[in-house]
Order: sequence, then structure tokens, then C-alpha cells
Amino acid sequence: MLNSEYVVISKKSFDAVIFDLDGVVTRTMSTHAAAWKKAFDEFLSQYKGNSAAERPFDIETDYMIYVDGKPRLEGIKSFLQSRNINLSTGNPKDEPGFTSIHALGNLKNGYFLEQIKKRGVEVYQSTLEFIRKLKAQGIKTGIISSSKNCALILDSAGLAEMFDVRVDGVDLIKLKIPGKPAPDMFEEAARQMGVEPARTVVIEDAVSGGEAAKAGNFGLVIGIARLDNKKDLLEYGAHVVVNDAAEISVEKGAKATPQLSSAIDNFAQIKKLAAAKRVAIFLDYDGTLTPIVDTPEKAILSPETREVVVDLSKLCPLGIISGRDMQNVKTLVDIDSLIYAGSHGFEITGPSGIKESSSKGIPFLPILDEAEKELSATIGYIKGLLVERKKFAIAVHYRLVNPAEVPDIEHTVDEVAKRHKELRKAYGKKVFELQPNIDWHKGKALLFLLEALGLDNDSVLPIYIGDDVTDEDAFRALKDKGIAIVVWDKPFPTAAKYSLKNTDEVRKLLSMFIPLCGGPHE
Repeated sequence: MLNSEYVVISKKSFDAVIFDLDGVVTRTMSTHAAAWKKAFDEFLSQYKGNSAAERPFDIETDYMIYVDGKPRLEGIKSFLQSRNINLSTGNPKDEPGFTSIHALGNLKNGYFLEQIKKRGVEVYQSTLEFIRKLKAQGIKTGIISSSKNCALILDSAGLAEMFDVRVDGVDLIKLKIPGKPAPDMFEEAARQMGVEPARTVVIEDAVSGGEAAKAGNFGLVIGIARLDNKKDLLEYGAHVVVNDAAEISVEKGAKATPQLSSAIDNFAQIKKLAAAKRVAIFLDYDGTLTPIVDTPEKAILSPETREVVVDLSKLCPLGIISGRDMQNVKTLVDIDSLIYAGSHGFEITGPSGIKESSSKGIPFLPILDEAEKELSATIGYIKGLLVERKKFAIAVHYRLVNPAEVPDIEHTVDEVAKRHKELRKAYGKKVFELQPNIDWHKGKALLFLLEALGLDNDSVLPIYIGDDVTDEDAFRALKDKGIAIVVWDKPFPTAAKYSLKNTDEVRKLLSMFIPLCGGPHE
């Protein structure tokens, strides 16, 4: 058995760390427990006179033994069996209530979402700092949760970008895999990250999670004893137990610098992957088709790049997915044959009549209006600062600002985001951005386009080229599906497969695709 003082994560020994969500990363366990208690107590009140059945739901025993860490329906079944209560399964569309297991699950979920809306999501800052240290050493991070609300919780807490992969309750249904204590969720997360379980750490606070990680033969299982359950965690699979992530160290090695091959130098490999396939190309705009400039209106497409894009668009599906408003980027590019996705995918249009409704962002417009007024009033006077209102986002550009003022600017953006929990803060190159706080981004937009255009099949090789943090969602979306190419002048952690140095190389690469897309090739 290990002592906590010896818990050190090293790049030499491990390639990835998989975190449970509730109780490890976020303080939502108490919110879940309270929602379960309210739903179960209301349900059990029907059984007056039956002492075994009507006894109130106990968080310290019932929640931890029967519910914690399990998929929603499995948790309900397990608890009801402990009270000798039989209830029909029903179906997912059952109204919240007591008529079925699904109805009871929907009732609990409604109570949980009410609390999230009222209270927001608390994050264990020690865990967040630990994750940052892992990423600084090039160690991959994954998140698992039996909850279908995992994406909503991560977005609410601004944590979506901290993890390379997410496997949650939605994936359990989609992939038809069992939840904890089976190891399948952890194994799926490791598979998506391309790492071996033996070189992967699992961090759990639930007994069922420890059992699952042990069954999957993961290299190191660390229990976090938030509820004085150290003995149980050790008994059911943890190699070592700590009280908090602050007790886990990350060994510092040489700074992790991703070494990606040049897409141009390795075009023969790309050509080989594209053999007998139809190529579909999607690109970011700023920093990819045009250089990064001081102010947004100066990002003009060069005549040489325009000519290449026009020629290529006649031979293969070609789209631009930008953080700019759709009409803005469409006006700047001004090529009718392209597909355009603006506002990180909230607005989509194309030559084939394709149109993704922007209704996802409509409810956020009044909130964005309010946040824009607050930002303009509090920091709009700062020299060099630009508060740019897009339809579905607010971008705060600080490229021309005195660097000493940037921390105060970010603090103001954070304060506005706290007051408007319907919004989330995102990052870009010298820009902070407030966006609708929902699970939608460039990666989701890319997958939508592939499906809508009939390109989501093995006969198509999708390619995405981008340069910014927001493009990482699109890079991850193409994992095991296509080719992701990052444009950078200095390496940074990325999910891309190949790299390009600048926009000139982007134009050169696009020109190389013209003969490749023009007809049959070797």
C-alpha cells in the first residue's frame, strides 16, 4: 500500500489521467445527493405503513451505497431493490413522477438542474491546478461521469477545454456500454486518448469507480476521500487514498513540446490516406486564411489565397468555420460556392440550401446585450481595447492594450460572466470572449456539417485547418475520422496531427489539394 506522500505522477510512468467528475473535479455531489433525496422521499411517502419502504432516503448510507457513481437508472433500480420495491422501467419520455423508473429519474434530474441554475457549479481549485500541471507536462486528461448532464456541468464551470476526452451518461447509451462498477467507461476514455490502461491513472471518490478502475487494470488508482471513506476506497480498488488533489505531485520534466510533422512535407502520407476517398476541407478564417492583425477589420483575404480557395471549392466541399459573425466572414470572403459557419457554429449556411437554425443562441441575445453594456461601461474606455459585439458572442480584444492592464480586464470579464451564468468565458489569441453557455462549438458545427452534407461516412476524408484554441474542438471531433492541421509559429498542446507555419503555407497546402481533388489519383 502506498502512502500519500509518495503520490507523484510522472510523464515517464504515465501518459494520461482520467478524472471522475462529481466529488473529484466539481462539488456537484452534494447537489446530486440532495436532488436524489428530494425525489426519493417524495416517492417513498406513498408507502406509509410499510416501515421498510417509507424510511426516508439517507444520504450517508443509501446514496453512497446504492446511487453514487452509477448511471441514473441503475442507481434507482439498486436503491428500490434495497427497499423491496418493484417499479416498471417505462421509457425516457415519461413525465417526471412516480409511475416508472424513467419517470423517477426525470424527476430527480429536474431537481438537479434547478439547483445548478440557482447555485451554479463549484470547482475544486486544487484539482483544477493539478490538471494544469499535468497538461504542462504533456500528460493527457480525460473526464468520465455517469451523468447525462456532464457536458452542461463542464460548460457551466468553464472546464470543457481542460479535458482531451469526455465519456458520460450520453455515451453509455450511445455506445451501449455498462456504467460503473464495470470498467468500460474508463476503458473507452483511454481508447479515445490512444493510451494503454497500464500507463493511465484514475482518480475517483466513489467505491464503484475504484472497483471499475481495478477491473480495468489501470496503472494507478487514486482515491479521494471526501466523505471519510478511505477504508472503503482502499478495499475496493484504490492503490492509494488522499484527502485532496493538492496531495498529488506532478514531476517536472523537460517542457512538453508537441513535435508535429509538416502537412506540406508529409503530403504523400495525406495523399495516401485520401486514396479512393472524397476530400472535404474546412478552415478557420483569422490566423488561417489571413494573418492575425491588430483589429478584426484588417483581416483581408489576399488575391492569391482567394484564387486558390475559389479553384478548390469547385472540386470538393469547402467550408469556413469562424468565430466571426456569419455575415461578417461571408462578406470578407465573398465566395458563393463556400459553406459558412459563423459565431463558432451558431449560424450556418451554404450553397446547397443547408442551414442550421440559429435558435440555439436566440434566448441568449438579451443577456448578451446586457453583458455588452456592462463591459463597455467598465472597461470600454481603456486605450487599445476593443469590445466587439457579435450576434451570439462578445469579444474583448486586448492586442493593443498595455500588458499591465490585461489582468484587470480579465477580472472584469470574469465578474460579468459570474453575474450572467448563462454565458461562459472562452479564450482566443489576445481575446476573451463571452459565449452562450451551452454544449455547442466548432467541433459540433463540423460534425453537423459532415452529416448534413452526406459526408459522414468512410468514403470521405474530412480535413480541418485552424490556428486557435477554439479550433481544438474541431481537431478533437476529427479524431479517428479525418485529419486535423494546426497553424502555429510556436508549438503548444494540440489535438492536431500535422502543422503549418503560417498562412502562406496554408495557401500552398490548399493548392496541393487541387490536383488531388481534381480526379482519380494513385
